[in-house]
Amino acid sequence: MSSLRDQLSRQVYSTEQGDLRKQSSDTHDAEDDRLAQLDGIVRIRREKSGRKGKGVTVIQGLPLREAELKPLLQALKKRCGSGGALKDGVLEIQGDHRDTLKSELERRGYTVKLAGG
Repeated sequence: MSSLRDQLSRQVYSTEQGDLRKQSSDTHDAEDDRLAQLDGIVRIRREKSGRKGKGVTVIQGLPLREAELKPLLQALKKRCGSGGALKDGVLEIQGDHRDTLKSELERRGYTVKLAGG
């Protein structure tokens, strides 16, 4: 009987985060919208603006959910030997690693374009 209770019970409210039922559906909808807008091409570009002159390589357009992006980000950071972050479905790798990331993503089966200058 306890296994049935474990299957049916879940946390629906947290004092820190409020109603968890609304949050999970909101993030799911936003992620579905982001995935629906993709055209199947992964774009890699270099950005410096707003980062005090430090350049980062930005990867957009990966057709993966956030739970799948995190392990990919870890692998790409390890491949480049640098840090990075995941922000709203966009991967940021510290430094200019466009060529390395392009070859790695193509090896994984993605269509990749170098965007920007």
